[in-house]
Amino acid sequence: MSSVVSVELRGDIALVEINNPPVNATGVAVRLGLLEAVAKAEAANAKAAIVYCAGRTFVAGGDISEFGKPPQEPHLPDVYQNIEDSSVPWVAATHGTTLGGGFELAMACDFRLAQTGTRFGLPEVNLGLVPGAGGSQRLPRLIGVEAAVELATTGQLIDAQQLFDLGGLDLVFEGDPVEAALEFVADLPTPLSGLSKRSPAPVADDFFASKRAEITKRAKGQTSPLDNLRAIEWAATLPFSQGQPKERALHLELRDSAQSKALRHAFFSERAVSKPKAMEGGAPLDITKIAVVGGGLMGAGIAFACLNAGYDVALIERDQDAANAGRERVEGLIAGGIKRGKISQDKAEKLKSSLIAADDYAACADADLAIEAVFEDLGVKQQVFQSLASHMREDAILATNTSYIDPTQIFEGITNPSRFIGLHFFSPAHIMKLLEIVQLPSTSKDVLATGFDLGKQLRKVGVLSGICDGFIGNRILSAYRRQADYLLMDGCTPKQIDDAMRGFGMPMGPYELQDLTGLQISWANRKRQAPTRAPNERYVRIGDLLCEAERFGQRSAKGWYKYVEGDRKPHEDAFVTDLIAQEAKDATIERQLFTDQEIVDRLMAVMINEGALIVEEGIAERDLDVDLVKIHGYGFPRWRGGPMHYASEIGIDRVKAAMTDVAKQSPNSWRLAERLK
Repeated sequence: MSSVVSVELRGDIALVEINNPPVNATGVAVRLGLLEAVAKAEAANAKAAIVYCAGRTFVAGGDISEFGKPPQEPHLPDVYQNIEDSSVPWVAATHGTTLGGGFELAMACDFRLAQTGTRFGLPEVNLGLVPGAGGSQRLPRLIGVEAAVELATTGQLIDAQQLFDLGGLDLVFEGDPVEAALEFVADLPTPLSGLSKRSPAPVADDFFASKRAEITKRAKGQTSPLDNLRAIEWAATLPFSQGQPKERALHLELRDSAQSKALRHAFFSERAVSKPKAMEGGAPLDITKIAVVGGGLMGAGIAFACLNAGYDVALIERDQDAANAGRERVEGLIAGGIKRGKISQDKAEKLKSSLIAADDYAACADADLAIEAVFEDLGVKQQVFQSLASHMREDAILATNTSYIDPTQIFEGITNPSRFIGLHFFSPAHIMKLLEIVQLPSTSKDVLATGFDLGKQLRKVGVLSGICDGFIGNRILSAYRRQADYLLMDGCTPKQIDDAMRGFGMPMGPYELQDLTGLQISWANRKRQAPTRAPNERYVRIGDLLCEAERFGQRSAKGWYKYVEGDRKPHEDAFVTDLIAQEAKDATIERQLFTDQEIVDRLMAVMINEGALIVEEGIAERDLDVDLVKIHGYGFPRWRGGPMHYASEIGIDRVKAAMTDVAKQSPNSWRLAERLK
């Protein structure tokens, strides 16, 4: 037998164990082992074959490391068809996560059993793929077309009880999978015909057209949801013998697509990002209680995220009224979790009991970690840490949530600098997945490891950053916005730039985003940078003039756009377009026309160049760190893989050409990265 698949005959039952850690992926050895298991069970004239898995999970997918290589026999669809066609009834005894190829294996069996809490899904869509072993063809025949579309086009997971309710399971059990399966086969029902021989229930004539329109709007440029819809439509309209080969051909074709490569890059990067070289040899310290200073929107979001991860939290504010308001914000987030079904009433009460809101730093005396979340003012932050240091243990970790300020200045005068770290959350902090973990020259490896462990517990993507203005994400954002402003002066309108970037896949363009978050934020940052700005750097003051006119964005009903009360849709405003034209005229700039592609190429080239500089300077260790910051913190389309991956996809020559055009327009405003010279 294969080294990863074994068969034990227990009386007239064949027990087929897959043991291919860590997730029992369906690599070539598993495929060979399953074929041999079919033959062995048939040779023994077994009453039934029970397939189960060692470890913490049933088969949780295919072997992604095989992608990009020629497919090796035996092919997974053939293996699963052998199981379905076997004269011996097969029973899948599942636990943990049963995903992709694992779900397809279960569907190839005659009976499907699941331990309580087992989760099922077809997540191939998240890798730019369709299932490759009959998943899109068998699933509609198992649970119906509509439910299959929902699972396959979103990649969402459902638990065992939900799948049972849909008719996809024969039994949900407590306890050991093998024992439950042995008990089930003791009184084995007569198997129905295999799923490939069944027909899915019909749907309305306009079902697929309606779904196509809905998914196109939701996918925002990602093509794999529509590919999965197309594959399920084959299941609804073609016999399995025709639909399954079409699914397989599409799966293999998509493996080489740009979107699948980008999504796989993001997938593997998320596994590599938590292991920076700078942390090697470090071990996370024990954290049970966290102090959060500042109970505004950011601080309340951080406090809620920490509570939800199981930590005790002390929320500190300047006075009791502010502390009470901070508690109310946190409790409002808890109430929102209850309303959405994410938090039970019992858990909500536990979270509330784990929260202290106070105006006295003595409340954080026994905290293991403090996170400062007050506004961006160096003096205020320094005062916060002086108070924290005077009340907490000398080994307690001190973390700043600053977006721009140099943390070494923030911690000046505080003892034991090895415990200092930056933990830059993104708003809303309880939702956004990115956590920039900022290393100071003095930060110990153990404290750095603790930052990454905290990110993991909060279910965030932690990315290591060194110190520079804006760290990784906001530094790139500043360069991106600067070039967008140059394009405004040189001939574009805010709407044209926003439309081009939404067409690229961004959730919104740079000017829509500024109106949403507030123009005063970037205005304050520009004023902070003014004393150190190079005198010959090109500077566009349109955003400053809008703020001086009290046009701060959506909250003031006007910014780069104007807004109607109760409607967030941006409307072009002649005030802004006239202001842009006048500023260009005063600067003697002859405005020109730009295509959407030229806009995208220039903005992306600037983003890529800044990312390359960040890596060259050692602010980020790797290109993948830059990519994940932009994906998880700034809405960069995951299906493009991040700016640095996108550069490799379109080719460095195209990036160089666009950056050359950028530098010609603004020669004193850009420093080229070495790889672009």
